[in-house]
Amino acid sequence: MSLLERRAAFELNKNIYESALLAFRGVDGFDVYNCSIPFQWNGKRFLFGRVERREEWARSWVRLFEETGKDEWTLAPDSMIYTLEDPFVSIINHEVVLGGTSVQYEAGKVSTYFGYFFRGSDLQDLRYFATGPRKMKDIRLVQLADGRIGVFSRPRGEEVKGKYGSESMIGFTVINSLDELTSETIAHAPYISDIFGHGEWGGVNQAYLLDSGEIGIIGHICYRGQDHDGGELKVYMNMSLIFDPQTRLAADLRLIGTRTCYPPGPAKKPDLADCAFTSGIVMRADGKADLYSGIGDCQTGRLTIDYPFAGHGKIV
Repeated sequence: MSLLERRAAFELNKNIYESALLAFRGVDGFDVYNCSIPFQWNGKRFLFGRVERREEWARSWVRLFEETGKDEWTLAPDSMIYTLEDPFVSIINHEVVLGGTSVQYEAGKVSTYFGYFFRGSDLQDLRYFATGPRKMKDIRLVQLADGRIGVFSRPRGEEVKGKYGSESMIGFTVINSLDELTSETIAHAPYISDIFGHGEWGGVNQAYLLDSGEIGIIGHICYRGQDHDGGELKVYMNMSLIFDPQTRLAADLRLIGTRTCYPPGPAKKPDLADCAFTSGIVMRADGKADLYSGIGDCQTGRLTIDYPFAGHGKIV
C-alpha cells in the first residue's frame, strides 16, 4: 500500500478523542512549536519548546516551560536558554538528556547543522556533552532493559536517495553509556530496512522500551504533495512503528495523526500547511495516549488517540 493510500485509509477510519492547541505563557510575540514531549521531574511537569518569531527561520531558542493548566505551559523562570531547534528529551540513568539541532551560519547564510546533546539532573544546569554527525537531525536515545542505550540515527541526502530510493533512512546501534555517544558511533549505526518507500523520508522522534523487549517508535513520515493551486507541500505525518533490537526488524508502521486531525491554524510558510512534526506520546490514566506534535512550524497540538503499540507490550 502506498503512503497516499495509507493516508486515505487513516483519514477514513481514524479515532481522535481530543484535539487541542497548547497555549504558551511568557513568550509574547513568539511561536512555540516542535516541542519535546512533556516529562515529570522533581514532582513537576515540564517540556522544552522551540521559540521563534513567525517571520524568522533558523533563528530560534529552546526554552523550558512548566505546566500551569490543561494544555497551558508557562516559561520557567530563570531557565537556561539554548540556541537550538526542535528539542527532545530522554531519561537515561536518572539524568535528563536534552537534544536539539544547532544551526551554523557563514556570511549570513545557513552553512550546516549538528545535533547537540546536554545532560544532568538539574534542569537549570544541563551540560553539553556530545555532538552528532554533520547535517543529521532526529538522533534519538532509549534506555534498554539491560541498562545499555539504544541510539537511532537519521541519515538523509542525495547519497541515501540514490542508493535506497527513500530520502532518508533510520539507523540503530547500542552503546554502553552516554560517554560512548559520538558522531562516529551515530554515523556508523547500521540501517534498518523496509521503512520508507521511494521519495519518502522520516525519522524517530521518541523511542519507548516495551515490556516485550521491543522498542515502540513514535516518529514522522513524509512525502511531497501539492496544494489546490499546484504548489509544493512538504507533508509531515505522525506515525508509530515497532522495532525489535534483537532481529533488527521493523514492523506495524501505522499513521496515528495528520495535520487535519489538529485544530485549524496558520503555517509558517505555504509549503508547511500540511505539516505535523511529531514530538511523541504520553500515556494517560484511561489507557489512551496523548500525542504531541508541532503543526505548521508555528504551533503545538495535542491529540488523544488509542495506544499505538497495542499487541506489542506496555511502555516500561
